[in-house]
Amino acid sequence: MVVCGIDPGLSGAIALIAAEGEPNAATVFDMPVFLLSRAGRNKREIDAYGLARLLAEHYPIGHAFVEQVGARPGQGTSSMFAFGKAVGIVIGILAANGIPTTAVSPHEWKKTLRVPADKDGARARASQLLPAAAHQWGRAKDSGRAEAALIALWGLRSLNLIASGSR
Repeated sequence: MVVCGIDPGLSGAIALIAAEGEPNAATVFDMPVFLLSRAGRNKREIDAYGLARLLAEHYPIGHAFVEQVGARPGQGTSSMFAFGKAVGIVIGILAANGIPTTAVSPHEWKKTLRVPADKDGARARASQLLPAAAHQWGRAKDSGRAEAALIALWGLRSLNLIASGSR
């Protein structure tokens, strides 16, 4: 079974881990986005077709785990709306493809996997737990990739597809 972990949002990522594959192997993709020009301003949006195509290319996906996120204090209404739209696109595409989906709070998966709160901490912990895939989140801007991989790993453990002591 292939489990998918998704860190939603424009800087997020999608990670795929096969339960019966090579230990510590994860395949990670940046969230597909494109630029829209509106009123002279460029805005990024999730490429819904690109995301659907990416998931279809890796069919069958047995289960997807999506980080359950909400508005952050101090975030503007326009950015909150854009983030909510991005999450809605992700959930809609998963549903349209018939992929079972579970939302997981950042607190829950980070506590279970003992992930430090800072973004560099997520990259470091992902490298410890998935060393064969660490090259996929080597840059500071790749924290979404590391988080998606950790969410997929959390998903494998929650489905009892791997023991909590392995990977």
